[in-house]
Amino acid sequence: MSLVRPHGSVDLQPRFVYDSERHHQLMHEAESLPSIVVSSAAAANAVMLGAGYFNPLHGYMNLADALSVAETLRTVDGLFWPVPVLNVVEDTRAIEGASRIALRDPNVEGNPVLAVMDVEAIETVSDAQMDTMAEQVFGTLDDKHPGVATFKSAGRKVISGPIEVLNFSYFLNDFPDTFRTAVEIRNEFAERGWSKVVAFQTRNPMHRAHEELCKMALDGVEADGVLIHMLLGQLKPGDIPAPVRDASIRKMVELYFPANTVMVTGYGFDMLYAGPREAVLHAVFRQNCGCSHLVVGRDHAGVGDYYGAFDAQTIFDEKVPEGALEIEIFRADHTAYSKKLNKVVMMRDVPDHTKEDFILLSGTKVREMLGDGIAPPQEFSRPEVAQILMDYYQSL
Repeated sequence: MSLVRPHGSVDLQPRFVYDSERHHQLMHEAESLPSIVVSSAAAANAVMLGAGYFNPLHGYMNLADALSVAETLRTVDGLFWPVPVLNVVEDTRAIEGASRIALRDPNVEGNPVLAVMDVEAIETVSDAQMDTMAEQVFGTLDDKHPGVATFKSAGRKVISGPIEVLNFSYFLNDFPDTFRTAVEIRNEFAERGWSKVVAFQTRNPMHRAHEELCKMALDGVEADGVLIHMLLGQLKPGDIPAPVRDASIRKMVELYFPANTVMVTGYGFDMLYAGPREAVLHAVFRQNCGCSHLVVGRDHAGVGDYYGAFDAQTIFDEKVPEGALEIEIFRADHTAYSKKLNKVVMMRDVPDHTKEDFILLSGTKVREMLGDGIAPPQEFSRPEVAQILMDYYQSL
């Protein structure tokens, strides 16, 4: 059995420049090119392009492709893609008339060169077009939605064209043990002899229900292993920082999973909070990593009350055409510890249960307990994981 093929091409085509001579040459050239500091979102797109996660895209979309993707989930040429991949800036005066430019990193001190870009077009996007894209992608125009607010504040100038990526921003330095490219993940699957792999997306620490969900998916699809793949980029205020998540997830895997069944890695992207559309993007780039399945749970990639509990699952039935993706979805329900059965179950599997039969705690309640130095019940969170989180909350 071989790994699932990348999306849209036979082989992975990462935009990172691996050839050291070419890399050196481009770094030298970049110093004399007109340059622009991009937004954090555009920098994250560059990292994802560089790492092969956004295969087969070669760079940033133009306005026609971005609008087409927002409205139909396809580029003008017909490539299936769920969200616009853009480089939007406020001011393009520094690069006026340039056909080649250097993109500088907004998230690293001194704004080092992140990529070199061939400029195919600089287009002005209207407020109406921005609204169309935001509404299609996020399902709302509410400025209180963190994704909408970020998207609409980036500017109105769209710079499109292919890029060559020269570094992976802060991700490699800040998360050397966790950040991995799609290329590296595929290679490691091959080394481990894994061909059927379930991806689990997370931007939070993992509680007992998440742990059991991974085990259910592992058994359910008879996979060789689970890729726990955490977002390492920008989040909204109040979300738990990546180093704390990383430590708690690694502790859980070390103590509670059989050896060689889990790979803990991370990817360099900023959270969009785009719910269903982001779930489809998660599927696309997990296929590029070589995963055969993605766990899509309740309110996957959501925020607030903007999306229905299972919208991120139904989008795969309603908007993803047959054959557009090779990766399959493992549909998860709300999982919780059953006092009747003394184990974590999916609620849909136990129709005879009432609310009282489960141990249910809201995120707010758990945060309060951790902040007060009280460990949540063992049925909810492993004690070793709770300890790491208590230490964090009490340090605030």
